[in-house]
Amino acid sequence: MAKLFHETRSIALITSAGNTVILTMLLVLMKFFIVPVEFWVILVIDLFVFLSGFFFFKYAVDEFIYKKIKLIYKTIHSFRSTKSNDTASSGKKESLDSVNQAVIDWGARQKMEIDELKKLAAYRREFLGNISHELKSPIFNIQGYVLTLLDGGLEDVTINRNYLMRTEQSVNRMIAIVKDLEEISKLESGELKLNLQRVDLGELARDVVDFLEMKARNVNVSISIENKTDSGQVMVKADKERIRQVMINLIENAVKYADKEENKVIVKFFDMDENYLIEIKDNGPGIAEENLSRIFERFYRTDKGRSRDKGGTGLGLAIVKHIIEAHDQTISVRSKVQQGTTFSFTLAKK
Repeated sequence: MAKLFHETRSIALITSAGNTVILTMLLVLMKFFIVPVEFWVILVIDLFVFLSGFFFFKYAVDEFIYKKIKLIYKTIHSFRSTKSNDTASSGKKESLDSVNQAVIDWGARQKMEIDELKKLAAYRREFLGNISHELKSPIFNIQGYVLTLLDGGLEDVTINRNYLMRTEQSVNRMIAIVKDLEEISKLESGELKLNLQRVDLGELARDVVDFLEMKARNVNVSISIENKTDSGQVMVKADKERIRQVMINLIENAVKYADKEENKVIVKFFDMDENYLIEIKDNGPGIAEENLSRIFERFYRTDKGRSRDKGGTGLGLAIVKHIIEAHDQTISVRSKVQQGTTFSFTLAKK
């Protein structure tokens, strides 16, 4: 605070000098018009007033202003240092301008943090509303089926088995939601460790296509693979089971929302220097532009009614995003309504 010390001394010096000048003028007027006063007396009085005024004003500034500012600055500075862990700046000398700037910066950071907390609070409310809504449907379904069975339906062979099967479906849906939430929590906290290994992505894609072939055929969807790389092989460093989960989720979504007479899903591989780019493209209904920025959020559905009828937990794309980011890679989406959607993600070469 060296500059601040010099500034307080300057304030006291200027104030004392001003008072001394005013007193000198008064004494000179007294000498010529009221009471004769010797010049040496005037000088002694001026010197006394100047020195006493200087020390008095300096003491006042130090005691009532400087110490208060120093206390405020220390509080802000310690808070700033705690936030940034910037030990190198702890002994930095600051002027009044710097203290003022520190207060302004601190206030701006506090405002940003408050705004961020408001956003998180809004997100938390929305998330809790979404999860309660997702769980409410199967719970109410189970309650309705069980009450019907207890009211005599259990003895009715035409509905008892049917209602028990529906109850099982609702229970399975709840279990799926809980499992997906648990998985996201582990991915976010880093508890879920990836088993990175050398994976033939072309072979993995063929396995996934074979796995979904029957489901795709039932809704008139053709799934194909196009290898746009020069070598033909697509060897990546990845967790095989997690990437299988990613590809199943993305391809299954494309199959699930197919709405044309001839539906196509194409898996493409591109060579991108140190990475491979994987695209999963469909010619389905597409996604409106205003929904693209939120497509990877938990429980976010572009068409809530139809999406829920199609099944799923509403957590699949959120899990996909976390898995890709756990590989230190990125995933993106582009889409046009009634023209289709393309999900793209990268994986490191091996």
